[in-house]
Amino acid sequence: MLYLNLQRESQLATACFLPSYCWLTCATLHLLHFTDTKSPIRTLTGIYTSFMRLNFGGEVITVDGNVSSQEQQNSLMLYVVRTVGKLAFDGITNKRTSFSAEELEQWVGGKTKTDEELQQLAVFRTDVLDFFLVPRNDHVTDPESGGRRYVFAVPAMQEYLAALYVVLGENKSVLEKLTKEVSEALGQASEDITSLLSILSKVIPFRIFAVFNLLKLFPKLFERVSSHSKGRIASTMAAEMFRSEDSFNEDVLDQVEQSLLGVHGPQPQEETYTRAFELYPIFMGGLLHYGNRRLLDQLGCSIKSHTVSQITRALRKHLIKESQKKQPPEELMDLLVLLYEFQNPRLTAEVLQSIKTINLSTVRMTPHKCFVLSTVLSCTSSSFHLNELNLSSCHITPELMQMLWPAFHHTSNLKLCDNYLTDTGISHLLEALSGNHSLQRLCLMHTGLGDQSAQMLAERLGQHDMLQELNVAYNNIGDSAALTMVDACREHPSIHTVHLYLNQLTDVGKQSLYVRGGPRVKQGRRVKVLASVTEGSDISEDWHPILSVIGKNSLSWDRDRVREQLLVFLKDLEWGRKQHQSFWKKMHFRRVESVVRQMLSLLEKSSNTGTGTGTK
Repeated sequence: MLYLNLQRESQLATACFLPSYCWLTCATLHLLHFTDTKSPIRTLTGIYTSFMRLNFGGEVITVDGNVSSQEQQNSLMLYVVRTVGKLAFDGITNKRTSFSAEELEQWVGGKTKTDEELQQLAVFRTDVLDFFLVPRNDHVTDPESGGRRYVFAVPAMQEYLAALYVVLGENKSVLEKLTKEVSEALGQASEDITSLLSILSKVIPFRIFAVFNLLKLFPKLFERVSSHSKGRIASTMAAEMFRSEDSFNEDVLDQVEQSLLGVHGPQPQEETYTRAFELYPIFMGGLLHYGNRRLLDQLGCSIKSHTVSQITRALRKHLIKESQKKQPPEELMDLLVLLYEFQNPRLTAEVLQSIKTINLSTVRMTPHKCFVLSTVLSCTSSSFHLNELNLSSCHITPELMQMLWPAFHHTSNLKLCDNYLTDTGISHLLEALSGNHSLQRLCLMHTGLGDQSAQMLAERLGQHDMLQELNVAYNNIGDSAALTMVDACREHPSIHTVHLYLNQLTDVGKQSLYVRGGPRVKQGRRVKVLASVTEGSDISEDWHPILSVIGKNSLSWDRDRVREQLLVFLKDLEWGRKQHQSFWKKMHFRRVESVVRQMLSLLEKSSNTGTGTGTK
């Protein structure tokens, strides 16, 4: 996939001719698709910070080329942040990824006057600027272009450098810069001023020195302005993280993968140039981690622990407030990635306390996403429990189930429908769930289960004494295994409902299930078995929820199988109607029949037009 994309994307191909960009591409792909959870796990921010360390470690800029003192040299990385980072930040602020030559001159050239500065700038442009920015070749289709424009060789690099520019505090306002300079100047002289005032106050009235005491207010003023600045950084992170216009994009890890491997399948008819910068706030959080700060410190870019503490304190409030709102699955995945990149277990646990439901349905789960979910949930205490963990239609395979073990310990309602788990995956799931003693609902609809899985479920049900509802509809379970499962549910102290419709059940098997679901003794507990819209010659009281579930998913499931099952329902309904003489009973049967016929008609229309996307 990478090879095919390199043939299409000349920009990425040009970048990968440089060994360092080739390493960055491979390291990113390895992070997104690693297969061994026991190997050292990195973060995306850590990869980009290591990239900077490998390329700029020990590099300095000098005024005259000869370094005679520490004051004459400046970190090349810090200079990159103040120039290229400033350009990247301006692009993100104005939602632009390409820049004209005039903009490069404005942000990178600045107000250079002396010959030494011009010579230094020329060297910087040749050795560094061309490393980050390359000419854009598709300016003919670019609505912004009026000439040659430049883009970052790797798109995510713009977001990383912009995040570093902000976290280092380089985007200070005029008030912040002025207050800092005054505070530093007064702070250096504060001890001398205090000593002088203490001597003079013995011979001169103290009131005269009341004005001088105002000087002591400047450090406190700077602290307040600085604290406000750190709060503004946290506010920026939260605002960029939860932008409403980006709510229905792919999750950020899919965006990173698409930038390297391309978009496969149907292409959008109209190409859009408005790009979401959702990595930007995630990089800002990742840069606050100690490991990344240590590497940056070696590059001359220092982020103090006090700064991290102030940003974290302000960010906690924003994340808790936003996490209490219902977020789309992709946005929720991005939040989990941010918490993972931050690598702060205490902050993660506090944010998760405000989340009662994690709905990641339709998010394409990869090994890295599964690891992120499990790692984040592992930060919580043993008493933490989710009301629901929804992983429906997430492309989860039996291999990924092992990575999700820690995530299954914290939920009362687990939904894994529409994932091809098979018997192997169910075996992994049951082992993982052995540590969950609060599970109340388990949904395994359309997961490829067979008789062996049903037998395993029946054997393990006793481990979950709080389980109330089990959904194994639309699988490949036969009569014998289904009867065994219902018997186990009847012995269970709390299970009251079992979903078995759309399985490989015969008419005899369905009738046996209905009988088995009844209480063993007259006053015993009954288990509701949902196997068909009819129960013998009567309509099942649960016909509506059964048809509702089938209707919501009929266009995404195997249409031939759904059509076959609906025809069986229709046959059962017609037979049941003929067994009754009551006019009202017959009308009830006809009402249900009409619902089934409408669903069959909808299936026929969608098959003829070739359309249909189900709602999970």
